[in-house]
Amino acid sequence: MATYGVADAYGRMGERLGRATLDLMRSGHPEAHVGIGGNALRAAVLGANDGLVSNLSLVMGVAGADLATSAILIAGVAGLLAGAFSMAMGEWISVQSARELYTRELAVERREIEEDPSGEHRELVTLYEGRGLTATAAQEIADVLMADPDRALDVMAREELGIDPEDLGGSAWTAAGSSFALFVAGAVVPVAPFALLDRTMAVTVSVLASAITLFAVGAAITHVTGRPAWRSGLRQVLIGLGAAGVTYLVGTLLGVSVH
Repeated sequence: MATYGVADAYGRMGERLGRATLDLMRSGHPEAHVGIGGNALRAAVLGANDGLVSNLSLVMGVAGADLATSAILIAGVAGLLAGAFSMAMGEWISVQSARELYTRELAVERREIEEDPSGEHRELVTLYEGRGLTATAAQEIADVLMADPDRALDVMAREELGIDPEDLGGSAWTAAGSSFALFVAGAVVPVAPFALLDRTMAVTVSVLASAITLFAVGAAITHVTGRPAWRSGLRQVLIGLGAAGVTYLVGTLLGVSVH
């Protein structure tokens, strides 16, 4: 009875903590605000920024070589697809490798629970004592957890390995698809004008559209960093256009050399 009393008390404490966290999130507290979707926003910004800056630099480099609009368009589309597939493949490999590692670690932990339950029991006791519980309370909670190997594995995975057994880092295909789409969303901005306008006008519109998008991307990341939007946006514009300016200059020099 005492064992389950401690477990129930711990469960009620977890419920109160969960409600407090939800209340904090709803209150719009800045720290909770950053925690909600901060990683997702960062990934989206970086994906779109990579596509925009890399393809803007590519397009400006080819434009600087004084090539025809069709050649610039072909180069831009090729750069868009190459970069998007590369990003997607890299993201897939990264997430899938992490999932495979987590799966292996869970299998090792499950085997340890089966083969050395007393050792895992001691680890749980030490874990909860480290959280401030008394030796008696930690012992009782460890008893409850070890009575159910699946529950013990779930707790050990989260507390000892830092793994969510139900998620394992997310879907590799979802990560790859998102990375592909975000890169394309950024990369299409500097190349689209060359499909619609003459060369001179397309270069101008491409730079202006890219500058506006870069500013928006820089301003968006301040949702996480808390810095002034104008400062981050302007910094993003300077970096992106600076890279494009260098490639344009190199393309011009190479074009003159070839001609």
